[in-house]
Amino acid sequence: MFSSQDRLYMAKALRLAEKGLYTATPNPRVGAVLVKDGKIVGQGWHERAGMPHAEINALLDAGESARGSTLYVTLEPCSHFGRTPPCADAVVDAGISRVVIGMKDPNPLVSGRGIERLEKAGILVECGLLEADALELNPGFVSRMTRGRPWVRLKIAASLDGKTALRNGISQWITGEAARRDGHRLRARSCALLTGIGTVLADDPRLTARDVETSRQPMIVVLDSELRLPSNAKLLGGKVLVATASQDAQKIGRLEALGVEIVHFPGNKGRVDIAGLLAELGKRGINELLVEAGEGINGALLEAGFIDEVVFYLAPHLIGNRAKGMFEFPALEKMEDRFELKIRDVRMVGKDLRIIGRPDV
Repeated sequence: MFSSQDRLYMAKALRLAEKGLYTATPNPRVGAVLVKDGKIVGQGWHERAGMPHAEINALLDAGESARGSTLYVTLEPCSHFGRTPPCADAVVDAGISRVVIGMKDPNPLVSGRGIERLEKAGILVECGLLEADALELNPGFVSRMTRGRPWVRLKIAASLDGKTALRNGISQWITGEAARRDGHRLRARSCALLTGIGTVLADDPRLTARDVETSRQPMIVVLDSELRLPSNAKLLGGKVLVATASQDAQKIGRLEALGVEIVHFPGNKGRVDIAGLLAELGKRGINELLVEAGEGINGALLEAGFIDEVVFYLAPHLIGNRAKGMFEFPALEKMEDRFELKIRDVRMVGKDLRIIGRPDV
């Protein structure tokens, strides 16, 4: 169905899409390439919401050379009016003869309609080329469209024996500089960062993306059941959302005066209802949520089945069994109850070992 040249050009489109890794949210990362007579005549990618989509940028780049060409695009061209006009109409008007698509639009309300529009205009459409790579580029967008919540990525820095902090709470710095830089890239690609009040009180982190070129910072979400967030916390100053179970008017007023947005999701035992919060973040266009928290929140997310991916940074140190661990949950009585992960990637990052795993479901 697809030739080696088709694969080459789609791979080029995927590399273009990666340029929107830090900026395209809440839209998907999309790349497009126009090819005519064996030569690339136009290319483009989607930078940010409200700006032209990848297909439009490629058409503008190609000009009149677009007529009669083949369009390679990583995601099905849109067929509806959003912040910009439908890309499918522009592709038809440009006289494109063939369209090769990486993956369909995951939005069940629009999926397939762009393809239908192109085919009705007599354009040959082929879909599914390097589909797995296209999916990997937009796990958060797919999650939000199909499940109504963000893709939850958990980042853990630990010693080789699985400890995240000393018994007294000291955790800086377990991993080396290269691993920390890599972690900042995870922050930069994320729409929001989730942490707990315990981490804020213990470490007072800034939770900003540093050592990476990015024009935006992720929103910070703090789980704070009793509204204990200090007025001088380093993470204040940007967009901060505090999820709480408390209705204490005085505490709410103090934080709102600091520019903090308060949302109420009361759950069991005075804790925050995580499911409700994730659904709210999905409604707000949060595609990828990076969790940097302690063993309590990590364990709660794992037990609830909300973790989609774990990125472990393991340093070549041993801290001992009295230090703090990665996950806190009730003791398992049977090995059959253990949480299984599929290892997706293993590599050295500086002197540390990075392991990426996903639940084996």
